[in-house]
Amino acid sequence: MISEDLYCSFCARLLDKTLIQGVERPTCLKCRRVIYYDPKLAVTVVIEVNDKVIMVKRAVDPGKGLWGFPGGYVNRGERVEDGAAREVNEETGLIVIIDRLIGLFSEPNDPIVLAVYSGHKVGGCLNSDSIEVMDVEGFSLNHLPPLAFERDLSILETWKKRKSL
Repeated sequence: MISEDLYCSFCARLLDKTLIQGVERPTCLKCRRVIYYDPKLAVTVVIEVNDKVIMVKRAVDPGKGLWGFPGGYVNRGERVEDGAAREVNEETGLIVIIDRLIGLFSEPNDPIVLAVYSGHKVGGCLNSDSIEVMDVEGFSLNHLPPLAFERDLSILETWKKRKSL
């Protein structure tokens, strides 16, 4: 959930809500400034090693105890692909090169936009030293573990289609 500001950053007056184009937006009644919150960019990477996709068992919510692709948030000023490779390294111990964008995934009323990439291993070895990850493992597409997010199946389907191009 986005933490909303209570006061206008321009004139410091308490914000109110105004319906603008069908969406309630924080609005300053004094200076008439409308606040538009930016989405938060997250990344995840599908990595195939020895015919298995690399997945991490999440140690944090949402999806704690379930499996997903390695990834996380992109830092402000960070190149998106560099953020994706960094997150993979932090969560799996692997060094990867990002190959291509698989797609962008978003859902209504969710501030997170997920950029999904494919990548390939160029170094490192699997380990789960991150506090966000309980375990890291490769899985056959025919024997996937319980997934943390419904969208992960869509990601795999899109990845398989793009992989064959």
